[in-house]
Amino acid sequence: MPNSATVIEIDPSFVEKIIFELASYGAVGESGVSRTVYSSEWVGATDYYARSCQEAGLEVHRDTVGNVWGRLRGSTTEKAVVSGSHIDSQTPGGRYDGALGAVAALVAVKALKQQFGTPRRTIEAVAFCEEESSRFPNANYWGSRAVTGRIAAGDPERVIGFSGETIAEAMRSVGLDPERIPEARRDDIDSFLELHIEQGPILEQAGLPVAVVDAITGIRHYSAELAGVQNHAGAFPMDIRNDPMAGFAEVASGLINTAHRLGRPAVTTIGRVLVEPNFPGIIPAKVAFAIDARHPDAAARRRLYEMHEGLMREVAGRRGLSVDWRIMIDHEPSPSDPGIVATLQRVATEQDVPFLTMASGAGHDSQQMAAIAKVAMIFVRSKDGRSHTPEEFSSLEDIVAGIRVLAAGLHALAY
Repeated sequence: MPNSATVIEIDPSFVEKIIFELASYGAVGESGVSRTVYSSEWVGATDYYARSCQEAGLEVHRDTVGNVWGRLRGSTTEKAVVSGSHIDSQTPGGRYDGALGAVAALVAVKALKQQFGTPRRTIEAVAFCEEESSRFPNANYWGSRAVTGRIAAGDPERVIGFSGETIAEAMRSVGLDPERIPEARRDDIDSFLELHIEQGPILEQAGLPVAVVDAITGIRHYSAELAGVQNHAGAFPMDIRNDPMAGFAEVASGLINTAHRLGRPAVTTIGRVLVEPNFPGIIPAKVAFAIDARHPDAAARRRLYEMHEGLMREVAGRRGLSVDWRIMIDHEPSPSDPGIVATLQRVATEQDVPFLTMASGAGHDSQQMAAIAKVAMIFVRSKDGRSHTPEEFSSLEDIVAGIRVLAAGLHALAY
């Protein structure tokens, strides 16, 4: 077991080399990456990751959706310990979102092999094929869903890209057979650890390099609409209007302020609004809008949604409007395994890496992997909290600190 005398050694120059070489596949401008699943850039990146795993002395396997696995075989047949993240990107994103977790897993397993030899449990590094939905908007964690057996038989033909192609067609174009997707399912994984950039400002504000993640937030997306009566903007008195824009202004302010009053980690965002007919001299007929509301605690999340829905009903009723909403996405919170959280907290202290414990406000592959394994995450500080942009950046020093915690956690679980 690592202790204060057993420092996990991570070579910063090797980490930097892998990050930048992987980022060359789909490079955009100076620091951007555009690498969608099953594209030629993605093929190059997966080939590079497979080669890097082989050069690290790992057994390489690609499953039937294109996830790449690098295995350090253990001395027992106990279930495996796995680490990794996704290899696809936003269009464009940066070098670190997703890719850093796949790189960190490879680097950590290589370091453990060199320092400690054969583990008791098999350890695997994985680069999941897809997480961002940047080519197929309803792919929804295609790589990790395949591993957990959550891709239904008809999904490959139902998942449609922004350009109109099915994900089945995209798979066939790179030599994968969508009929064989069920073969990617795993039932031999004990634990899954995912390192990821934070994608927010909390670590930077705290002045700390690393966080141990104790939960991944629950997410609900609503598609909502307030409808009233379209009329002349000058000739219709204020006191007898049924104005959906006035109702929307009140609803938008109220929803956002509800999350603000509840305090961290509750968040609510209205990021899309459509006004009809959307002309200066007309009281609108209707306002359609999207709501993104998140909380990592199941009970607090339910309360947040009840308050949001109650407010929309109240405002609509008082202003003589009709209100309607549909729930488009509804992901339950995913708490991390308490035992792994405690292990990561302990090894971070032993490795002399300062950290805090926090929830993730974004969704991750770990949420899917929780269906078949114990999971936890490690965050690395993001400069200015930026992600999903070519400007995202994490310092090499912080990355190495995060990989040392990851490697020590893998050591504790597998050796």
